Amino acid sequence: MDLQSNNTIQIKSYRLMKKSLLHISAFLLFTVGVMAQTSNEGMLYVSEGTKLSTLERFDNLSTGQFYNDGDVLIYSHFKNDGIVDFYQNTGLTRFIGSANQQLSGSKTSFLYNAFFDNTSSSVPFEILGTIDISGEANLFAGILDADNFGGEVIFNTDGYHVNTSNDSHVDGPVKKAGNKEFTFPIGDGGFYRQAGISAPANATALFEGKYFYENSNTMYPHNLRAGVIEEIDNQEYWTIEKQSAADENMLITLSWNESTTPQSMVEAAEQGALTIVRWNAETNMWVDEGGAIDLANNTVTTAVYGFGVVTLGRVKKDLILPCGLVIYNSVTPNNDGLNDTFLIDQSNNECAKNIKVQVFNRWGVKVFETNNYGVNGNVFSGYSSGRLTLNDSEHLPSGTYYYVIEYQYGPDAEKNFHKQAGYLYLSAN
Repeated sequence: MDLQSNNTIQIKSYRLMKKSLLHISAFLLFTVGVMAQTSNEGMLYVSEGTKLSTLERFDNLSTGQFYNDGDVLIYSHFKNDGIVDFYQNTGLTRFIGSANQQLSGSKTSFLYNAFFDNTSSSVPFEILGTIDISGEANLFAGILDADNFGGEVIFNTDGYHVNTSNDSHVDGPVKKAGNKEFTFPIGDGGFYRQAGISAPANATALFEGKYFYENSNTMYPHNLRAGVIEEIDNQEYWTIEKQSAADENMLITLSWNESTTPQSMVEAAEQGALTIVRWNAETNMWVDEGGAIDLANNTVTTAVYGFGVVTLGRVKKDLILPCGLVIYNSVTPNNDGLNDTFLIDQSNNECAKNIKVQVFNRWGVKVFETNNYGVNGNVFSGYSSGRLTLNDSEHLPSGTYYYVIEYQYGPDAEKNFHKQAGYLYLSAN
């Protein structure tokens, strides 16, 4: 262990990045009891290239300041009631055990890289406190149970996870801060059942994801659903909650798995009838959010306006595209008269009304949006009208995009609403 003095320390926060000047004093470690329990009530700094191991319980007391830029191995319980943080983006904290490990404390533990390896039981990590990860979380072995112990796991802007599986994921809520796309490492009942979000527009964005391996019908009745929805997944659901103030237009992705997902939903994916449905608390019913189906990765993706409870649904086959709309999902804007624009064709021009179209790139950034699509030349021809790094009227690069179409249909159009999502292939050459 090395000491370091008079340094500028960057304190990580999932809501706000801030800097604080601290004068580092000597650290104080002591052991208590027959079994060596390590406690820190002063300043402890582990520098880059240095290892620190604690074989028994480690307590960072309320006066303790523990900064790790090196390699710390925790072989038993870990409790933080003070400051746990890092200076450089080099620190690795490894939780390795042969018996169940509790990660607790009243204060957030800010870690850069974290490694979890414990196979002592089916759920060896009991998360009672809050862990904030800014770098890599290597979920090598062992489920992190935050659901039954009241803790939470947070991933900062550049945080990510690897080796996530049925045997190693987070059972309980996971928060994601910042404006990067993210796949939540969530599961329940011994199954890893991820859900993803595209990159939010705002750097201050904060989302929380959680998976439930149970029937949502108990709390959110499946009989209360929009007419286009034939069936709702009765074995699983997710919650994706926006916990920041700014509005976000983005994509969410759900997955299906034959171990947890009803066979009817798996078959619906193969038939192009699988969709994402969301419980709309304002109308007290399930609504269809549409979905672009990816059979290769067992996922379905769509843009959403609201968040909350979501799951998979099967739409009625005869209403997959009401009004007989035909979507030509290839755009080659080379002025040859063929597929120069995103074409939506309907045999009955009086059927579909108020067609709204959105186009997103592969990172979930909205690059085009319009109401009354097709009216007075109002079409997508490969140019951006989006946000962030994309300038208005910027020619978009070739690649795969997502489209989302919404419209009212039929003689009673005000009551009939359809939303369709899919892939759009743009060739700029």
